[in-house]
Amino acid sequence: MTKKNATVRLIHFLVGLFIACLALAVVLALAVPIGFYGMAMYLSPTLPSTQEIKTATLEMPLQIYSSDDKLIGQYGNRLSLPITFEEIPEDLTHAFLAAEDSSFFQHSGISIKGLGRAVTEVVTDDESQTGGSTITMQVAKNYFLSSDRTLNRKLTELFLARKIEDELSKNDILTLYVNKIYLGEGAYGIRAAAKKYYSKSLENLTIAEMAMLAGLPKAPSKYNPVANPSRALTRRNWIIGRMHELGYIDKTQYDEAINAPIGIKLYQEKLDVNMPYLAEMTRAALVDRYGEQVMHGGWRVRLTVDSQAQIDAEKAILSGLVAYEHRHGWRGAEANDEPLKNFSRYSNMAPAKVTKVNTSSFEATMLSGESVTVNWSGMRWARKYISADRIGYFPSNASQIVSKNDIIRLIPTASGGWQLGQIPEIQGSLVSLNPDTGGVRALVGGFDFNHSKFNRALQGWRQPGSTIKPLVYTAALEKGYRPDSIVSDRPLQVGDWKPKNSDGRFLGDITLSRGLYLSRNLVSIRLLQAIGISDARNLLDEFGLDKEKLPTTLSLALGTGQATPLQMATAYATFANGGHRIQPYFIEQIYNYNNKLLFQANPQQACALCFNEQLDDVNKKLTEEYDAKIEESKKVAEDVKTGDAKESPASKNTETDIEADKSSTLTKDSNKIDLSIYDASPESDRLKAPVVQYVRAEQAPRILKPKVAYEMADILRDVIQRGTAFKARSLGRDDIGGKTGTTNEAKDAWFAGFHPTNATVVWMGFDQPSTMGRREYGGVAALPVWMDFMKAQLKDTPSQWVSINNRAKSKKQKQNIIEMMDEGVTELDGEDTDTGKSEKPVKTSIQKRQPPAPKPVETPAVTTAVKPANNGITNSPAQKPKPLVVKPVERMPAMPE
Repeated sequence: MTKKNATVRLIHFLVGLFIACLALAVVLALAVPIGFYGMAMYLSPTLPSTQEIKTATLEMPLQIYSSDDKLIGQYGNRLSLPITFEEIPEDLTHAFLAAEDSSFFQHSGISIKGLGRAVTEVVTDDESQTGGSTITMQVAKNYFLSSDRTLNRKLTELFLARKIEDELSKNDILTLYVNKIYLGEGAYGIRAAAKKYYSKSLENLTIAEMAMLAGLPKAPSKYNPVANPSRALTRRNWIIGRMHELGYIDKTQYDEAINAPIGIKLYQEKLDVNMPYLAEMTRAALVDRYGEQVMHGGWRVRLTVDSQAQIDAEKAILSGLVAYEHRHGWRGAEANDEPLKNFSRYSNMAPAKVTKVNTSSFEATMLSGESVTVNWSGMRWARKYISADRIGYFPSNASQIVSKNDIIRLIPTASGGWQLGQIPEIQGSLVSLNPDTGGVRALVGGFDFNHSKFNRALQGWRQPGSTIKPLVYTAALEKGYRPDSIVSDRPLQVGDWKPKNSDGRFLGDITLSRGLYLSRNLVSIRLLQAIGISDARNLLDEFGLDKEKLPTTLSLALGTGQATPLQMATAYATFANGGHRIQPYFIEQIYNYNNKLLFQANPQQACALCFNEQLDDVNKKLTEEYDAKIEESKKVAEDVKTGDAKESPASKNTETDIEADKSSTLTKDSNKIDLSIYDASPESDRLKAPVVQYVRAEQAPRILKPKVAYEMADILRDVIQRGTAFKARSLGRDDIGGKTGTTNEAKDAWFAGFHPTNATVVWMGFDQPSTMGRREYGGVAALPVWMDFMKAQLKDTPSQWVSINNRAKSKKQKQNIIEMMDEGVTELDGEDTDTGKSEKPVKTSIQKRQPPAPKPVETPAVTTAVKPANNGITNSPAQKPKPLVVKPVERMPAMPE
């Protein structure tokens, strides 16, 4: 009986327990959705709008080109190339579904199995092959949320995924996903990744390559085929297996994909010519105006600088610096018995380690491991440096110059040998302008950008010395003096100051022109006394110098103020163009990634009338040349198809840009890649500009009378023909002029010269002003550099000279004198200004003409909005980047300071 009661009680207990469990299950079944719904109601007001993610932003590096379309600089490493759903290959969709979310088209944003994996990942920090988030959840995270692995972030992700599913179609969600997902190597989205890893468009990818890309979202660094090829291959093959398992590919496709090599063809752009000073000043000017995002906007910027002219300028500066070093002797090895890898190459000077010293030669090892020999002819210049004014005797054997294990510099010679060199302590800069427009033809900021990034052409404020004298003499000519006016070169004392000429002699009464071409200091001072310091400073300000950096004493006549090489080139351009003040600029055109013109420079011209008269013919010729180029391109493309194409220089560049896999598709007799397959290589991204068509130009302001400009040009021509720059006669031209300049103790050496087609200024000196040596005059240090450069620039240029005629029909603008009276404002004196819209000039150094506020430009798949200059960029995934834009405007900002 007791046993029976016990059994009954057990049955009752079990029944009660079952009912309790059932009730609990019912409660839980109701509580979970109610709780989920309550959580959704709580978070819903804080969730962002899905409308904010419907537009993807194009991101590509900023490219900078010379005027002859040579790539000279590139900035930025982010790639993002948005596509539409229709552009996604079906196999690529299948690869991502197999890797990330095979039930994407069935679930409503949240996968129960995936949710379980996600919770497991948060708790255990474990990673599986497929991951825990659906594609929709990844879209929510990538566009709105951070990557923090917290339960709160994951819950927000879940609710946001549901909202996205409610408001967007599956096709839209998948498109957002493949455009935003980060796939390593700076690539965002599948089109960018196909370009980065394989140099291909999406339609040219193989199934194996698609599977490789699909394996990257999980962990772009861990499965990167460049850094971790073995691990990446394992994951790729797993995805190929999943594609076969899910029925996306058949057995034949599976076998082919599994056996395919990695086959990386990494997208690596290579510069045609490395011109870092120009590239950096361009980047800095654009960033200053548009912000850091300009480096990711895909712009192609074409400069006014011709690549060959820039090469000539850099060679001339280097030659001048090396020549100075040879004149002042050998300072010794850079180091001894240190690792060679610690020393970088600068310009054409390669580091080397001496391994053996012979009587009249030495042997050295280069960074590449190559062993070279330097013969006596390559080192006999190396007299010991003692001071700027003293050097030792010529060496008699190599051991007096170098020792074993010395770290030295070697320079290649024209004959194929090597010459001993040393990194110059002296610096130099060169600026060359088009006198008619102000366009920069060449600009060198120093010996080597990697050695010193300081741009002396723009930022180097130095005393201009005697190069300022022509500007002072011009003020005298404007006041009524003539070239044959007599001025005294006798001794002069002003207070305690007793200025003298550089040679210590006095020539008595001489003509104004002779006083300039012989660079007589006392003549310059007397002229400044006569015309007034204030008027002279005003005119120098109009020439382009900064008035605030000019002294208010008579020392102004000797160049004791401060100016940059750019300012001096601007001033001398006025003599070359007949008296007009041009504004220097260097950005000619800006194109977007799709080669659409965004900006075309339209500088004021020294003779706008001349330019406008020829405008129709110029534009017609440009169109004809462009059409001919297009026809030639079509012919080349046809030859490629038929196999008759010849190797072009462009294809040679592409060869070295892409790292080829051993199994890659190559021609049998070369390493040339097949551009029909690798159609997204760097070559495909080069600037392909439409035909340029110019518009009517405005007249640059006239600051000198035509006769005055002509007379000063003639005097400066005499400086070369019979004055301090007589060495330039060796160029064999009678249509060049200029002025040497040397400051006290030879701390600065200048030559400022011009031809009617070119105004070029050269400066040399130490960054920390100190004497270069008592014989280092402008005619010794700077003039040879100018001659080397101009010899190349004027080759095949017919003889011509500054015209005394006013071709532009412009009038000089003068400031009116205005007196304030009780009855009102009365104009006492003045001249009519030019009816050709000639304006008062602006400062060269500090002028920053801003274009009108840019308006959005229509660009496919890119939202446009103005980004204020100098604003920071937030990299938070939850914040939309502000895209870049510019609208064609009349003028770009002036040269940066």
